[in-house]
Order: sequence, then structure tokens, then C-alpha cells
Amino acid sequence: MEENQNWKSQTLIAGAVIGALAGVGAAYLLVKRAEDHDQPPQLSAREGVSLGLMVLGLLRQVAQLGD
Repeated sequence: MEENQNWKSQTLIAGAVIGALAGVGAAYLLVKRAEDHDQPPQLSAREGVSLGLMVLGLLRQVAQLGD
């Protein structure tokens, strides 16, 4: 039973670390782009919705990996 819980915990921790690293990487790219244009980062509502839909699509694909 403990072995069953161990892989679940490891998977959740790995997902959290990968998600955090991806988030930091995305924020770094956004800041870098803003620095190149000498203005603060600007994200329109349309870009926010588009980004959200892309993230949902990615999560759907990850959920289907085991099928």
C-alpha cells in the first residue's frame, strides 16, 4: 500500500516542480520581451484568453498520455 502512495507523491512533486520551472521560464521570456521594447509587459484580454485555452489544451493532451 505504501508503494502505491509513493509513486503518486513522486508524480505530484515532479509535476509541481516542472510546472514551477515552466512558469518561471514563461515569466522570464515575458520580462525579456518587455525589456527589448522598453516598456512594462502588457497582456491584453484576448492574449490572456488565448493563453488560457492553450494551457487547457496542453493539460488535455497530458491527461491523454496514458491512453
